[in-house]
Parts: sequence; C-alpha cells; structure tokens
Amino acid sequence: MARQGEGKTSTKISSEDSALIRELALLLDETSLTEIEIERAGLRVRVARNVSIAAGIPASLPVAATAVPAAAVASAAAGTDFSKHPGVVPSPMVGTAYWAPEPGAKPFVEVGTKVSAGQTLLIIEAMKTMNQIPSPRAGTVTQILVEDGQPVEFGEPLVIIE
Repeated sequence: MARQGEGKTSTKISSEDSALIRELALLLDETSLTEIEIERAGLRVRVARNVSIAAGIPASLPVAATAVPAAAVASAAAGTDFSKHPGVVPSPMVGTAYWAPEPGAKPFVEVGTKVSAGQTLLIIEAMKTMNQIPSPRAGTVTQILVEDGQPVEFGEPLVIIE
C-alpha cells in the first residue's frame, strides 16, 4: 500500500490504515468477494485473495464423475484440429469455461445431449462476468473439447455438435 501525493509515495502504514485493511479483509470474507479496492483522500487500498477453483467444489462430488470426462476431453483433443470441423462451436471470447452454473451442479450439456438452437452449452467467465454461450444450431453434442474451469482463447473449439 502506498500513499499518493505530490509525486512521492510513502509506505508508512498508520494504525488507521491498518484498521481499514482489516475491515476490508473481513468484508471479503463476509461477501465471498475475491478483491476489493477503494480510494479516498489520496489513499488507494486494494485487498485481494487468491481463490482456487478446486477449493470451491464440494467434497461430496463423486471422483469418477469428474475423472471420466477429463480423460475423455484430453484424449479427444490430443492431436486433432477441430477448428475446421463443420459442427464446431468456437469460443466467442477469452475467459474461463465452466460446464455448470455453479460448482457441484449438473452440467448444462454432456456428450450425447440433444440441444436446440439457443440452448446454453456452457458459461465463460470474462472480467468477473458470467457469459452464457448458446448453441448456434440444433443437434447432438458429440465431443466436449475443454475441461471445466479451463482457460479458453477467442476462437478455441469448445464443443462439436452434429
């Protein structure tokens, strides 16, 4: 933390600043936020914490349920270029792909799911915003090419619908 003013910065933390930091840290815990930043009277304070996606998954999930799709995704994506496949659904943005609306919930789609045009396939989190990715056409999901919680790039193949 640094005080800003007249081109000089100081790292001296007063007891008032320490109390503010503690208060913000408690607010993070109470609200389940991962980051908060405030600025007042030339003082900018940002409090953040690292959150692991795996930590948010309940321990009651069956291990086999997550291990099987991950293996299927890895084997399906290895060595094959799906970007030119006629049924590919590419990522419309950079972000993190999630297959369910929240940890532990049933996924939007699985391999073999029949989907209609406009049906939500997955969510991509970008800049702390959850963006639903709709199916561009009706068909059957034949392959899922990314894992839950995996970072994705713009244009990266996500799903094959035939």
